[in-house]
Amino acid sequence: MIYKTISLLLIGIFFFTINSAFSFKPKSTKLIETVVNNSIEAKVDAVYNNLMTNNFMLPNKISFAKAMEGYFKLKEKGIIQKDILTLVDYSLSSKENRLWVIDLKNNSILYQSLVSHGRNSGNEYAAKFSDKPESYQSSLGFYATGETYYGKHGYSLRLDGLEKGINSNARARAIVVHGADYVSEKFAQQNGRLGRSLGCLALSQDLTKEVIDTIKDKSCLFVYYPSS
Repeated sequence: MIYKTISLLLIGIFFFTINSAFSFKPKSTKLIETVVNNSIEAKVDAVYNNLMTNNFMLPNKISFAKAMEGYFKLKEKGIIQKDILTLVDYSLSSKENRLWVIDLKNNSILYQSLVSHGRNSGNEYAAKFSDKPESYQSSLGFYATGETYYGKHGYSLRLDGLEKGINSNARARAIVVHGADYVSEKFAQQNGRLGRSLGCLALSQDLTKEVIDTIKDKSCLFVYYPSS
């Protein structure tokens, strides 16, 4: 009787173990998400720590990480095609070189320059942003660069906003990259800030063509500001 009881007990344990093994489910997808996020974080760190600056300043790590995370997703989806990332950091003064063009294929900073913000976004610093027509404010978020054209500001680059309600009206608002005389160190020294656009990303005239030709045709452009 004792042996029979032990045998039944052992059989029960055996089937319980088998059943548990085949019915195992992960507690949640959080572990997988953590691994993926850590992987992206590791890639961002690797790029950032090995960037050849070419005597330029590194961008802020936080803005760079957000830009890279978006770049990876957009590249995976085929929305952008080039290994070029343009980062604009509007947390910085307009008197600072707050635009970076980064070659991610060769891990190097190609350009760092002054860039304007919209006249209704602020004075020296940008603080207000909008996607509304005639707001004359800058818009944040991710863009895909488009085609070039010659307009009233000369050689210019169209932008497609990729975030609905944040910058998706960029085409309709004619938010583009162009050159402007009011974007220069001399202007900033005389006025305590750069001149301001109607919401466009205006660059110094001497760099405009070089930068546009580098970033045109489906590269990633990210405009950063520390907000939700």
